[in-house]
Amino acid sequence: MVNSILTPDARALVDERAAEPVVHHVPKGFSDRFALGFTKLLRFSADTFFAKRYGHRAIVLETVAAVPGMVGAMFTHLTCLRRMRDDEGWIRTLMEEAENERMHLMTFIEIAKPTWFERMVILGVQGVFLVGFSILYLVSSRTAHRVVGYFEEEAVTSYTLYLQEIDEGRSPNVPAPAIAKHYWQMADDATLRDVVLVVRADEAHHRDVNHGFASTLGGKPADPSTIAPYPLHATQLAVGG
Repeated sequence: MVNSILTPDARALVDERAAEPVVHHVPKGFSDRFALGFTKLLRFSADTFFAKRYGHRAIVLETVAAVPGMVGAMFTHLTCLRRMRDDEGWIRTLMEEAENERMHLMTFIEIAKPTWFERMVILGVQGVFLVGFSILYLVSSRTAHRVVGYFEEEAVTSYTLYLQEIDEGRSPNVPAPAIAKHYWQMADDATLRDVVLVVRADEAHHRDVNHGFASTLGGKPADPSTIAPYPLHATQLAVGG
């Protein structure tokens, strides 16, 4: 049996590689260029493996996306303890980001139903990325946050393409899972399209926050007014909790 994950169609690859995001942060210096280059490498890998299978792509990528917030929160917490200073709200923000990305994962698991192969990919990719990102954060937290900012730029583009697939009838607009309706406080008749819209808004917010953190660490505090708004989220994550 041929594994369709490894055989994307040519049109999908062309569309994906042509869909460059509107660059939110123009790279300046080696740190930014490294972050952007690393992001483009991962984007190429995602295009090659998943093409337009956006639900399955989301499962793997959201597993990875939930790592930086937790890593950043942990190292920020330890740094604040060592230096005996306030975190200025960074820890809570990063922890919430990690939680939010995990809820993205739980939602798309209900939609796409990962295969055994994808579950193995998740285990391997998450392990490698956790170690690599932790080392990067220790070496340069500024670069690490810039990487996340560029990750989220690509995520916004991918979810925009996912919306296009739904609107043009190539992906079924199935009912939203119960976990999504609870978390984003959506209407009972919410659909996958509604889910993708709020997930994209989440990613835009994370994009701006992490670019802002990177700029702050580089000595140029970000303007809070430029941060994309965050969708309303449930205070209790469990459905019926």
